[in-house]
Amino acid sequence: MTSPASPAAERRRIRTALGRLRKRFGELLPPRRSDPLDELILTVLSQHTSDVNAERSFERLRAAFPRWREVADAAPERIADAIRSGGLAETKAPRIQAILHEIRDRRGAYDLAYLRDLSDDEARAELISLPGVGPKTAAVVLSFSLDRDAMPVDTHVHRVTRRLGWIPPTASAERADRLLHELVPEGTRTELHVALIRLGREICKAPIPACRRCPLNDICPTAPRYL
Repeated sequence: MTSPASPAAERRRIRTALGRLRKRFGELLPPRRSDPLDELILTVLSQHTSDVNAERSFERLRAAFPRWREVADAAPERIADAIRSGGLAETKAPRIQAILHEIRDRRGAYDLAYLRDLSDDEARAELISLPGVGPKTAAVVLSFSLDRDAMPVDTHVHRVTRRLGWIPPTASAERADRLLHELVPEGTRTELHVALIRLGREICKAPIPACRRCPLNDICPTAPRYL
């Protein structure tokens, strides 16, 4: 039986993978930089739907309710109608309102700008303490809005890192968030997130990856099954 690689060896392998993905995909920039509260609500809308549908839902929500106070105070069914294109509207509408109510109760305003003054761990804890906000959503806000070194674990990142052997095959998304935060070299998490999204969408697809086209196939323990 092969002994597990040491954390140092795993980090070297991750750096090698990131270098190859840079060559393959070019500059790996986050998709946007937005206000943290906007990003938080958009991320809630993105759950179980495509980015296109989430962005459309967000635009329709803001068109119908230009101020977050109006979203918080509206009848839930009106919020659901505005975000219908993103799916699960009846679930997401009360969740969004609960988040807004909690922020208002804590801060006296609909604003998360104060997170910029907190450490990474403090900002993450604040976000996760909001109703229905989990590690992935918190990491998205940290990375895309606050310019922090975070690595959101979405479905693509989860699938690809399991295939690469960076996390156990049975690791949940929540456990993967903790494991990858510790394993991925500091300063590379956001860039690697973007790289793995590209890899997952274009090559390492579900259910069958296109391993022959993958720049990581010689360092991926899953690739021999498909080559």
